[in-house]
Amino acid sequence: MFALLGFILVFGSVLGGFAAMGGNLWVLWQPWELVIIIGAALGAFVIANPKSVLRDTFKACRSVLRGKPYNKAEYLEMFSLLYMLFKVSKDDLRKIEKDLDSPNRSSFFKKFPLVSQNPRNVRFIADYFRLFLLGSSKSHEMEALLDTELDSIERELNRVPNALYTVADSLPALGIVAAVLGVIKAMGSINQPPEVLGMLIGGALVGTFLGVLLSYGVVGPLANAIRARGEQELAYYIAIKTSIIAFLNDYPPQICAEYGRKTISADVRPAFEEVEKATYEAAKKTGINV
Repeated sequence: MFALLGFILVFGSVLGGFAAMGGNLWVLWQPWELVIIIGAALGAFVIANPKSVLRDTFKACRSVLRGKPYNKAEYLEMFSLLYMLFKVSKDDLRKIEKDLDSPNRSSFFKKFPLVSQNPRNVRFIADYFRLFLLGSSKSHEMEALLDTELDSIERELNRVPNALYTVADSLPALGIVAAVLGVIKAMGSINQPPEVLGMLIGGALVGTFLGVLLSYGVVGPLANAIRARGEQELAYYIAIKTSIIAFLNDYPPQICAEYGRKTISADVRPAFEEVEKATYEAAKKTGINV
């Protein structure tokens, strides 16, 4: 919602300011220059990026309009799930071995719908508890493995914003291309009256204006918004990692959840009391004694 408001402010301020100065808005309506600039930018984007990035770009643009990827309720449920898994691990993790093997079909994980609705998150958590089950319990080794996977996730999350930054950098130059083509067209009418020639040259210069506006007013900010959302997604995994490492260092489950809670930004961080209450409610759902 804030992203949409931002775009409205950008175009409203630019177009409104131009009109307030006495400018004719119809002069800015140059559809074929838009075709040149946007078409060339899209073509370059397709050339430079694999199909997966093209698909993820569309999803990322939609996700920006939805706001933060995780809210307080989703973090509370994630910590409740981890707490229950830590409690089971203290007893006998083999009780939920089948759930860990197929977490997306597990009745245990489905009791935590805010987590299980994202298959990647469920698999991320389940995979590390499967490693516990297989005997991997050295905290320094697990931390190194977690860091490696987090680096991989971060690179994946940054592919789209990096690709959009490249497009943003190219748009002013593509605007110049459109402007030059417009000037070439104007030069073909050099024998026309000054008012006609002036309109043609003015229309040509709109290409430069559009390239700069799209770069710094649309694509660049959009890339920043997608990168910020990616950082928020990564923070979710960092909280999981911190809790798991604390557990491997033999801290009680409640303290492990507290370690993870401390890594979350203040605007979505649940209070300690809220986490404690959520774990008790999760215990009732799962039948596990806290």
